[in-house]
Amino acid sequence: MKLITGVEKYVQRTLLMTPERQRAIWAIYVWCRRTDELVDGPNASQITPTALDRWQSRLEDLFAGRPFDMLDAALADTVAKFPVDIQPFKDMIEGMRMDLKKSRYKNFDELYLYCYYVAGTVGLMSVPVMGIAPESQATTESVYNAALALGIANQLTNILRDVGEDAKRGRIYLPQDELAQAGLSDEDIFAGKVTDKWRSFMKSQILRARIFFDEAEKGVTELSSASRWPVWASLLLYRQILDEIEANDYNNFTKRAYVSKANKLLALPVAYTRSLIGPSRISNPVKA
Repeated sequence: MKLITGVEKYVQRTLLMTPERQRAIWAIYVWCRRTDELVDGPNASQITPTALDRWQSRLEDLFAGRPFDMLDAALADTVAKFPVDIQPFKDMIEGMRMDLKKSRYKNFDELYLYCYYVAGTVGLMSVPVMGIAPESQATTESVYNAALALGIANQLTNILRDVGEDAKRGRIYLPQDELAQAGLSDEDIFAGKVTDKWRSFMKSQILRARIFFDEAEKGVTELSSASRWPVWASLLLYRQILDEIEANDYNNFTKRAYVSKANKLLALPVAYTRSLIGPSRISNPVKA
């Protein structure tokens, strides 16, 4: 699963939040990290659906105020202080179940569901902690939809960045029908050659990811003032990975796209400037 890289970078930027919100986001992150380790960690080969069932039971105990250990207790404290719903956490576990048995995705509908389970859920977990600005006139649903779009955008970006790494593990997180329409097959991905067909295919995939980032932008201004800066920073920096894939001539087989330290530093003041723009006083609900 590719959730952690994006979440970890976002969490690093929560230092810009209030201490209470920092602790809450960190508690969510730690739970996500531990969940991810079940299928991607050193003991992943021994993980069974039954083990995931036990992890879900432990989650339910945590939400009921019966944490198993200190790390669970940190999330239980978050649940007690913020209106966090259990369903996104359950859905992430469902994403783990999917990862145990699935390494191909027939179409984008299937891939979208996977992206929701392993990353879109993080956005839904985080909104109650980040908070919606009191003056926002957007619907709560629209803000959550924008947060979901950011999770999907981040996950699609992870997938496009890591095509080569995933292929080495026998995994292809790309819509099979769209690959076929582009005249590509699994064998082409395992061969790892950048061709005109591959460039054309990648352009369409990058465009889709950018559309989700655009949808996510609509909701950031609706968040509480204390939360807007780290979210803007996360969004702007993660979107730049798509630019780097293009700069690498779409070679995501042997080259890893990353944002340079210089560009990261340049993005922070831009994110801060955007964070100063709050919700419009005019009733104009976000559409997502």
